[in-house]
Amino acid sequence: MNLKVARQRQKALRDANRRAKRPDRDDVARVALFWLIRRAIDKDQQMELEKFQNKIVSMLTDQGFDERECDAVFDDLVAKYRTGGSPFRRKIHLIYPDGADDEI
Repeated sequence: MNLKVARQRQKALRDANRRAKRPDRDDVARVALFWLIRRAIDKDQQMELEKFQNKIVSMLTDQGFDERECDAVFDDLVAKYRTGGSPFRRKIHLIYPDGADDEI
């Protein structure tokens, strides 16, 4: 399969997923990470959160990422998630597939 055909296939797949309002792997992973961190915070499970962070950082460094940078990113996420409320923006293109102006 040449590159142009592959790109067209991927675009068609993304468009079909968008029409079906189907989340992708990254959407699920983002929400799962938020839920897991918030749950540990709410249950005051600091030791479990640290174990989780150590495992995640280890797995990222195995991929070649810098350990200090991984720790910093994870710490930033925990700080952001600690404030409460959802850190995610609404997916307007999913809520109003025909355009926000048409629905308001």
